[in-house]
Order: sequence, then structure tokens, then C-alpha cells
Amino acid sequence: MKRPAVQMSETYFLGALLTVGGGFLDAYTYFTRGGVFSNAQTGNLVLLAIRLAQGDLTALPRYLPPILAFALGVVAAELIRDRLHTSRTLHWRQAVVALEALILLVTAFLPQGPWDAAVNVTVSFVCAMQVETFRKIRGNALATTMCTGNLRSGTELLYHGLRSRDTAALKRSLQYYGIILCFLLGGALGVWTTDLLAERAILLCCALLGVIFLSMFRTPEEDK
Repeated sequence: MKRPAVQMSETYFLGALLTVGGGFLDAYTYFTRGGVFSNAQTGNLVLLAIRLAQGDLTALPRYLPPILAFALGVVAAELIRDRLHTSRTLHWRQAVVALEALILLVTAFLPQGPWDAAVNVTVSFVCAMQVETFRKIRGNALATTMCTGNLRSGTELLYHGLRSRDTAALKRSLQYYGIILCFLLGGALGVWTTDLLAERAILLCCALLGVIFLSMFRTPEEDK
């Protein structure tokens, strides 16, 4: 029997699903929870700096908690890996996905308005766990909750592929651009579903994480 070239958690299929979820969560928190970005904290850091420079100290309780929650999410993912890295029944990445889904399930029933700050904190925590846990697709370093690094890597590979006529580099660049499209799709889904379901729209992301959790029980075929 051939050994799989990649773990199931590093397949393009799971990476695409995770990225759809990443785009969804950014759109969800921005449109339903007070205009705060939950994934990459660069936007929140910039908005915090702008408001503070304008003398608006009320920006601190709005933007600082998600930033701190993101840092704690990274720590939580590492703790789960330390505890479960030798488990034979449940992969530590599956445990992270299950925890993500459980946390988001709770936020779906927190009404908009007074609970927005708490939801932004928990979603930032979830996104940090995901970005720390899933770092590669088919051996390529890649983020599922943000696009800047993916755009840089994909464009670099595209340039070198065209310059040297390297079909392997071109193929890898298309994989990066495909992931970016998945992020855009997730963002669009976040907009459409929040228009229909408001805060309950996040249940769609919970369902997506459920599919990812179950898929990780499979053994991937040899990557081609």
C-alpha cells in the first residue's frame, strides 16, 4: 500500500473548505458585529491606531480585545497539540476543529448589539486557532484565514513560472489563487447569509466545520 503523500489536514479539499470558512467569518463579524475584522488583526490594529491618534479612547474596548483573543487562540492551539499529539483516536487538528464549531455554535444564539464585543473576541480566538493549526496545503505554506501572504506567494510563483516556463511553479501559483477565490466565496456567502439570517448565519460555518471534522477521519489518496 502506498503511503499518502500528504496528511488529510493538508489536502487541497480541506484547505479550500477552511478558507471558505475564514472568509465567511470575516464578513460575518464585519456586517453583524460592529464592523470588526475577526481574522487577520492588521485591520483592527490599524483602526485602533487611527482612533487613538484622533483621541478616541473608546476604540480600546472595541478593537483591543479581539487582538488579545487572537494571541490567546494561538496559545490554545499549541496546548491542544501538546496534549493530543500522541493520541491514536483523535487527531489534535480534529480537536481544534471541534472546539471551533462548538464556540461558534454558542455565538449563533447571542443577539446583536450588547453581545457584539464578546462575539468578536470569541471569533478572533477561533480564527487564531485555525491559522495556527492549518499552515500547509500539499506542502505549501498557506493561510486559510487571510490572503496577503497567499497573494504574495501565488504571484511570486506565477512570475517565476512564466519566466522560466516552469509548469510546476505555475501549477502551484494556481493553487494559491484558487484558495484566494475560496476566501472571496466565503466572504460573499457571509454577506448573503447574514442578510437572511443575521447572527444565526454563523450556523452555516458550524456545518462547514462539521464536514471538515468528519472528512479528517478519511485517509487521503496519493496526492497527484
